[in-house]
Amino acid sequence: MEVLKLTHNHTDSPFIEENQLNSSPFIVANTLESNIKDIKDKHLIPVFVKDNHPVISQADFINLTSDITNHIFKEEIVLQPSVRVSHPIKGRIPEAKEKPAHLLLEEEKTIYYERMAFAIEIPSITDDINGNRLNLTIGGIKAYNLDNLHSRKGSDERFKIFIGFQNKVCTNMCISTDGLLADLKVRGIDELTDAIFNLIECYNAKQHLDQLKKLTKQSLTEQQFAQLIGKARMYQHLPLQNKKHLQELNFGDTHISNVVKDYYHDESFCREDDGSISTWKLYNLFTGANKSSYIDTFLDRGLNAFSFTNGIADSLAKQQSNWFIN
Repeated sequence: MEVLKLTHNHTDSPFIEENQLNSSPFIVANTLESNIKDIKDKHLIPVFVKDNHPVISQADFINLTSDITNHIFKEEIVLQPSVRVSHPIKGRIPEAKEKPAHLLLEEEKTIYYERMAFAIEIPSITDDINGNRLNLTIGGIKAYNLDNLHSRKGSDERFKIFIGFQNKVCTNMCISTDGLLADLKVRGIDELTDAIFNLIECYNAKQHLDQLKKLTKQSLTEQQFAQLIGKARMYQHLPLQNKKHLQELNFGDTHISNVVKDYYHDESFCREDDGSISTWKLYNLFTGANKSSYIDTFLDRGLNAFSFTNGIADSLAKQQSNWFIN
């Protein structure tokens, strides 16, 4: 793996508190901040209905990924996982079944969250793009709603795992094709372990960073940006046959509106005085808008932001026609 060829920023202390580096969440949407202890101690674990065997829990997934990360990067600074959850499934113990909801005591309530995302940052492996510090980051998503819990243990359990970089200016995630398994299906913890190891080992960090750096070399004029925004809104309503030969764009009207707003107002990635904007900044406007996505679509849409802006940059560099900007 090319990761170890990057800049290493070791500090005098091997321990860094997460909030020293993360000023804002890596995903917002409808999520809440959580932590591994609360998930392990306070959240119920769903089971396969037909045999009552538990699924691989969110806590197990986080702990496994953290252990593998610390093993592979044992010489590096590895932060505690940053965890976000959404879609609470609430319940109560049998003894409180007749109580009005507002009278329930905390110890009479049960809960687990259907969807969970986490990110493990390695701040000692870092690079700089256009003055933005990017730290290597590993993480995953577990959404129980994707599992067939009406079957038996041994059925496929679905996970999403990633390795990429977090832009510390904005905590946006930068995900590339070889850094993401978007629909990983496993039948046990051993298969999940192998998949995490393989993803990390096969990830080409240098290639990913080179692709990101190329985005700084191309720019859209104000007119091209306006054209892109208009076509992005049109794209969602095109007939399927019209989309076949176009770049895929998985961002809806709300995301596009946020891109436009930040084009004017974002402190780090807004337009230049003449209205132009680099494709690096455009990419960060899309990844910033992606932070309002739900957990289960977050990584897929993050990858789409990467492929889409790379396509725009390639068209500009080669002076080729592109439906979104011509």
